[in-house]
Amino acid sequence: MITQVKKQNLYEELFQKSFSQSTQPAWLKDLRLKAFEYFSQNGFPTPEDEEWKYTNTAPITREQFSLSVEKKPSTQLENLIYKETQRSYLVFFNGQFIRELSNLEAASNIEIFSFSEALKTNNEILEEKLTKQVQYQRNGFTALNTAFIENGLFLHIPENQKVSVPIQILFVSTENVIATPRILILVAKGAEATLIESYLRSEQARYFTNAVIEISLEDRATLKHHRIQRESHNAFHITTTDVEIGEESIYDSTNITLGAKWSRHEISAKFTKEKAEVFVDGLYLTSGEQFADTHSVIDHLHPNCKSRQNYKGIVDGKSRVVFNGKIFVREGAKGTDAHQSNKNLLLSSNARIDTKPQLEIFNDDVQCSHGATVGQLEEEEIFYLMSRGLPASLAKNLLTYGFAEEIINKIELESVKATLDEALLNRLSVRL
Repeated sequence: MITQVKKQNLYEELFQKSFSQSTQPAWLKDLRLKAFEYFSQNGFPTPEDEEWKYTNTAPITREQFSLSVEKKPSTQLENLIYKETQRSYLVFFNGQFIRELSNLEAASNIEIFSFSEALKTNNEILEEKLTKQVQYQRNGFTALNTAFIENGLFLHIPENQKVSVPIQILFVSTENVIATPRILILVAKGAEATLIESYLRSEQARYFTNAVIEISLEDRATLKHHRIQRESHNAFHITTTDVEIGEESIYDSTNITLGAKWSRHEISAKFTKEKAEVFVDGLYLTSGEQFADTHSVIDHLHPNCKSRQNYKGIVDGKSRVVFNGKIFVREGAKGTDAHQSNKNLLLSSNARIDTKPQLEIFNDDVQCSHGATVGQLEEEEIFYLMSRGLPASLAKNLLTYGFAEEIINKIELESVKATLDEALLNRLSVRL
């Protein structure tokens, strides 16, 4: 408790420094102030909270971070940009959107604004939409992110626009920094886009990323959303993703977790109208003493909607993983088609997995299922490969690689897939 209080005092100093320099409008400053008051009173969540039962935030409270004054990274970013996004990328450095480092030459049919720009040109939209989905009262992390809102990103894909190139949002941080990126994404009626949200390290630095992404899909909109977390293995990471889906819209999400010393991803998808589809899939690969937590919620509020959750995990060393996937089917949501799966490979007797799939149904006219497995590689499959001349270690690695490929293959961008394949093979210490 003493450590928690000291940490809140530290964040108060950082908040006062940021807040005192703000020229934001009264509504935003008031929101930030209320958010920090909530954080001061409640602090970070603890295992006493049901949603954090298996997740200990104490490692973060023991750390000390600062705000960054740097505006440009000392390392080159070219190697962190995917081949398909060479002319369609946006850069966050230490939690702040930097337009000067970004390039949208190939995606000129979308609109981007830093928050400072949006407050001048789209203030009413920002005031209406910001924190509508992810309110600061959700937990201490969302409160802290809201309190430190500065130069976030407002991304708008106009009505019926088909963005032909993928858009990469790149996040890079440096040593000892707390980064609190905030993004608001609006996909208008009939619009289509592919988004790559990539947290990549330029060095093995120690820092804390606390991101919040709010996404709204209007009717008949489509968004493919690939989230790739490859932070430094000395870093702490939490992202809160919240999506609202309109009528006949499709949200297709693939989440890859490879990095960070301590990480958590909370993703929530809510159907706001009928006949929409949601796919929330993911892969987490941990080793050493990594900790990775995934909390997924899909809320069926309206009839005739479809959802799929498919998460796979590979857990090695002394690492620990938490998976909590929830599906809610409300009273009026007849015709719901919802299925969830969580499969895990345990590669070490010292590793641990806590998996908790949940399905709450308040309607009879539905098709729903859920399940979870935790196991090891099949000895018969290993023996089969060894009988074909492969060493035991290579046989195990190839089977593990094959287990993960179902999720990676969902990503249709070749350079992204190649990068993830290389990362996976390096972690398995094998080359094909």
